[in-house]
Amino acid sequence: MEITWYGRSCMRFRGKDAVVVADAYPAIVGPTGRGITGDIASFSHPDDTPLPRARGAHPRTANAGATTVPTSLEQAFILDGPGEYEVRNVLVTGVRTARDEKRGADRGRNIAFVYALDGLHTIHLGDIGHTLTEEKLGEIGNVDIACVPVGGALSAAKAAELIAQLDVRIAIPMPVCEDGICTEAIARFFHEMGAGTPTEPQAKLSLSISSLPDEVTTVLLEARGKS
Repeated sequence: MEITWYGRSCMRFRGKDAVVVADAYPAIVGPTGRGITGDIASFSHPDDTPLPRARGAHPRTANAGATTVPTSLEQAFILDGPGEYEVRNVLVTGVRTARDEKRGADRGRNIAFVYALDGLHTIHLGDIGHTLTEEKLGEIGNVDIACVPVGGALSAAKAAELIAQLDVRIAIPMPVCEDGICTEAIARFFHEMGAGTPTEPQAKLSLSISSLPDEVTTVLLEARGKS
């Protein structure tokens, strides 16, 4: 499986059977989606900054509100709610969470998606703002890789605690700072993870079951197309 980051919480997971794109909001990838295509497109929360002239399709359910799907992903199977799905031999589980510690009272709800691709289980935590209860951990199940937001509502310490709860092998921080500069938040996250100073960002990450490390490893990705 190949993992690519496009900015904020937008990630692409390319497997042998299918390609999954998470949180491809037009505010991140533009109304045309920069040509990003996929078989499955998931949206963890309503779009915070919808483009005024975006004319793409909307998700099929009400959870995403005003979210517009970039034109390059209009043919993808759209997911934006909780439940269990099977699309192109990919098992997807959507678990309802929140973007704050008050069950969404302040910032709204969030869906964490677990994708089973190439024998690996990856969780994309969207814009989650809290750690997980035992009940939620049970719904999520065992995961190998976690993409966690850092620099937003979730502090670096809480993000590291969340990674520990999930007991993954690979942790991928998704910088989501409002100003777009997350240097300090990422440094704190690496410190909390016991990983020392942040590593040099990788353009993409290729993984297989056999290549998973024995201990949790933190990997920093470089935003594709970043100028």
